[in-house]
Amino acid sequence: MKILVVEPMKTPTVQEIDGSLRSMQELVGGTIQAVYPFDDPVALVCNDEGKLLGLPWNRALTDDHGVPYDIVCGTFFVVGIGDENFTSLTEQQIEKYKNKYSHEMILSVPKQPQAQKKPMKKEKHEYER
Repeated sequence: MKILVVEPMKTPTVQEIDGSLRSMQELVGGTIQAVYPFDDPVALVCNDEGKLLGLPWNRALTDDHGVPYDIVCGTFFVVGIGDENFTSLTEQQIEKYKNKYSHEMILSVPKQPQAQKKPMKKEKHEYER
């Protein structure tokens, strides 16, 4: 089965997998979740626990106006949808999603260390002596 693999901070690549659950789980690094954010008969398959595991930000899911509404964390792939199973992407689908994901990436910003608060010295006032 021909799919488009999208890794964080990398250009998408076309890969062939056997279509088994194991091959899909290996690609995303865990249990899979399929989401259907496009009008085309394709699915975006990602790690079901990507956010919980703290996987790196990958790409944004956007509405019809290009406004982001969610972020996919970790490696995901785009695959065709058949009557009952996933199928290979068509050449047109490969080009469409390769173009889409080649030109958008999300940069993860490392957490800034929080400033240490120093306890304030309590000054004695005349009336406290």
